[in-house]
Amino acid sequence: MEARRPEATGEPTDGRPRGGQGQIVAAVAVGGGIGAAARYGVSLLWPVAAHDFPWPTLAVNALGCAVIGVFMVLITHVWAAHRLVRPFFGTGVLGGFTTFSTYAVDIERLASGGHARTALAYLALTLLVALAAVGSAAWTTRRLVMWRRSS
Repeated sequence: MEARRPEATGEPTDGRPRGGQGQIVAAVAVGGGIGAAARYGVSLLWPVAAHDFPWPTLAVNALGCAVIGVFMVLITHVWAAHRLVRPFFGTGVLGGFTTFSTYAVDIERLASGGHARTALAYLALTLLVALAAVGSAAWTTRRLVMWRRSS
């Protein structure tokens, strides 16, 4: 029996999976649109005046970081996820949902509006909350996964 040549079957000859980067870019783009739409929905449901503390942005970033902590543990230790799941959900949906660009704009808005202390507090608080959220969510998820496996 003759061996199949990749170029004869239309398969890539350089070892890359079929679909290449185009599918990944599309997954990130679609996921990003979904995440950004969800974040926009939060801003409609929870509007903030220019001089107020940006609680919605802090909450969105904390929630998004917690979800990414859970998600990464699950797809690396529990499920064999399709190769497009991580780019779609992790980079796309959660990347579009969390908003560190709005965080930066909020800091500038507070500082230029005469609320420098609030801006600095928000800068530090968001960083601490985001790191705590992803770390504690990942830690908790790992413990739950290990507990379920040992039961």
